[in-house]
Amino acid sequence: MSAVQAQPAGMFDCRDAYVGALEQLAVEDDRIVAVVNDSVGSSKLGKFRDRFPERLVNVGIAEQNMIGVGAGLANGGKVPFVSGAACFLTARALEQIKADLAYSDANVKLCGISSGVAYGELGATHHSIEDIAWLRAMREMTIIVPSDPSETAAAIRAAAHHKGPVFVRISRMPVPELDHPADFAIGRAETLRAGEAVTIIATGTLVHRALAAAATLAEEGIAARVVNMATIAPIDVEAVLAAARETGGIVTAEEHVVRGGLGGAVAEIVATHYPVPMRIIGFDGFQPTGSAEWLMERAGLTAEGIAAAARELVALRQG
Repeated sequence: MSAVQAQPAGMFDCRDAYVGALEQLAVEDDRIVAVVNDSVGSSKLGKFRDRFPERLVNVGIAEQNMIGVGAGLANGGKVPFVSGAACFLTARALEQIKADLAYSDANVKLCGISSGVAYGELGATHHSIEDIAWLRAMREMTIIVPSDPSETAAAIRAAAHHKGPVFVRISRMPVPELDHPADFAIGRAETLRAGEAVTIIATGTLVHRALAAAATLAEEGIAARVVNMATIAPIDVEAVLAAARETGGIVTAEEHVVRGGLGGAVAEIVATHYPVPMRIIGFDGFQPTGSAEWLMERAGLTAEGIAAAARELVALRQG
């Protein structure tokens, strides 16, 4: 049996879009370099290494050093894309991200690979479900969580042209290609489905599930707005406030813990500007060992779980 599993029909691995965009950027701009922590394979950077052998630095399993190398390259005028498993890239090197990147405003692009619970069977040590909360505490850090391959490629290109530190959270969990109404822009949300009864704000792998939830709700006569919040920091405040004012209730859905991520960011805006009822769907603390799909279902991170939370808010508003 082959060790490589085929993707389900119509589903895609966003890592492929990441490396495709990075290779094209490297062709266009000789300042683009890649830095990895013995993760050429899992980052799918083999072709980049072969094509640009002098522009890939493999530091080995040394994430803290990797951040310093990235910062040094940026200080030397390069545009480094520092790539590694999100769980180790953020947790193990958090002090270096804080001091060498955020505090120093270094022009480094962090690419968190296999984020969320993609490494589900390897257990809680390999789940990366706290990363957004850690990095969002740093005002200087831009955080992007793409929803599909095309948005991943667009986010990588946007990160390359953005001055300052950026974290792009790249999933390996298969997702479908979505229909985006406008070109990607850092800090701008997009409404994928109109609705006035309730708003579902989702990010990353939960966006297509939010759309499926809205389709189910529509069959019940509930018009749910679906907002893709690809940029968590800086977040689109106006999109959140419009959702609060116009629909009266917000459900957030993310492959992250319920504290400090997308839900926390939205709640901060709602609580201080226009309070409305909310439901925050995500993981509650450390998760057990199991497949990514099983972990998502266990936490209610499914179309039905999202729809159920939306129904609660609609009932609350009507009641």
